[in-house]
Amino acid sequence: MALSQRLEMRQSQALVMTPQLMQAIKLLQLSNLDLVAYVEGELERNPLLERTADSETAAEPDLRAADSNLDGEGDGSAGDYIGQELETSRSAIEERLGTDLDNVFPDEPSREAERPAPAEMPGTYSEWSSVGSGGSADSDYNMEAFVSAELTLAGHLAEQLALAISDPMRRMIGQYLIDLVDESGYLIGDLAGVAEKLGAPLSEVEAVLGIVQSFDPPGVCARSLTECLAIQLRERNRFDPAMAALVGRLDLLAKRDLASLRRICGVGDEDLAEMIAEIRALNPKPGLAFGSTLVQPIVPDVYVRPGPDGGFLVELNTDTLPKVLVNQTYHATLSKNPRNESAKSYLAENLQSATWLLRALDQRAKTILKVSTEIVKQQDGFFAHGVQHLRPLNLKTVADAISMHESTVSRVTANKYMATTRGIFELKYFFTSSIASSDGGDAHSAEAVRHRIKHLIDAESAADVLSDDTIVDKLRESGIDIARRTVAKYREALRIPSSVQRRREKRAEAAAVP
Repeated sequence: MALSQRLEMRQSQALVMTPQLMQAIKLLQLSNLDLVAYVEGELERNPLLERTADSETAAEPDLRAADSNLDGEGDGSAGDYIGQELETSRSAIEERLGTDLDNVFPDEPSREAERPAPAEMPGTYSEWSSVGSGGSADSDYNMEAFVSAELTLAGHLAEQLALAISDPMRRMIGQYLIDLVDESGYLIGDLAGVAEKLGAPLSEVEAVLGIVQSFDPPGVCARSLTECLAIQLRERNRFDPAMAALVGRLDLLAKRDLASLRRICGVGDEDLAEMIAEIRALNPKPGLAFGSTLVQPIVPDVYVRPGPDGGFLVELNTDTLPKVLVNQTYHATLSKNPRNESAKSYLAENLQSATWLLRALDQRAKTILKVSTEIVKQQDGFFAHGVQHLRPLNLKTVADAISMHESTVSRVTANKYMATTRGIFELKYFFTSSIASSDGGDAHSAEAVRHRIKHLIDAESAADVLSDDTIVDKLRESGIDIARRTVAKYREALRIPSSVQRRREKRAEAAAVP
């Protein structure tokens, strides 16, 4: 076959993303702290942007509140745009973002250099996020991008919590307890108050506290010095009755009343000296090893409070929303007599960038409020009755309800927090897995299935120990469609041994009874 050259015209459709659209997506997943840093950079770079005073509220969009009733109906008085569909057509996106969806990079003549946008993103989101192993040749070298973050006590405990507890309800309780741990490693707060706040049984909170107290470093999450030392001694297998008596009378040890301690502990001088040396070797403040990092307080992005009609009011935290505007007067003054075409192009570029930023911030706030309102509607049982009433929820359910894509909902729920009457929770906490129903009914939450498995195992006898396959059959009779490997995973998460081990233990217990 002979080779020849010829000209052809082809028409095709492709999804292209402009730099403005790419950064609009990145803005959506930024936390409020990262967003403030980004806007501060824009204010320094763009002379047409300026901050608005707190009193200038006329130019701000009405994003205060949206009413989310338990029955899913709003009163229509506040946040009417929540019920509106976000247009996803090409013309609507171009109108909202103030830019064409053409793959045009006027400042970059070569397609090889197609990269960021009108402005750089803050540290962790800009220079190295879209660059390969070759690095960025024309960007500033940022040494801070290579500095690893120092591990905090809360982060260290949260990592262990993710491995130790798989139950969503218990994990939420554990995270709440971790948030109450001070820099010394002690738990601040009353367990009864925590149980009332979360709407969970006190016994459940105490059980989760026992798990958290087994985390590293030993002695963490203790409520007193006595409990802290006792936890560390149990870790070393040295908490015998004599040591327990000594730890219980630390006041006498502080007074150096050794005679009273010998009488209370029932030991001699040599044994008492060894016990005191062991206590001195313990760490009375185990959390200080992680306390060198400045802890940033969590600022909620959304507030949820009970409404007067029995529903819930969802409103944005306006303190986290950057308040900026375009100085049209300054732009008009400069554009009257531009010095040259370069200055005229510079003004036009900054005006377009500033206008896009305002629209992107407005769109981000509306999207966060819309997703948060739907989460409150889906998880109204949690807000009304407590953590035990969490429903199975995934990103697709919320995305379909508000006519958005799952990736958009995922970006919105990342690094965003909701303040409720039961505490401050990350938006991702409200998404729990579900177990399908075998009879076609409503799905069952994974938490309810775990409790049912535990109830079946607790009720078994030594002569009739349930295997995983038998548990699967019993659950399917109850309308729960579940696989055997899922039952085994839940059983291991509950720290329940296999049927063979349980049978041996029950037989040993029966033989030990006279």
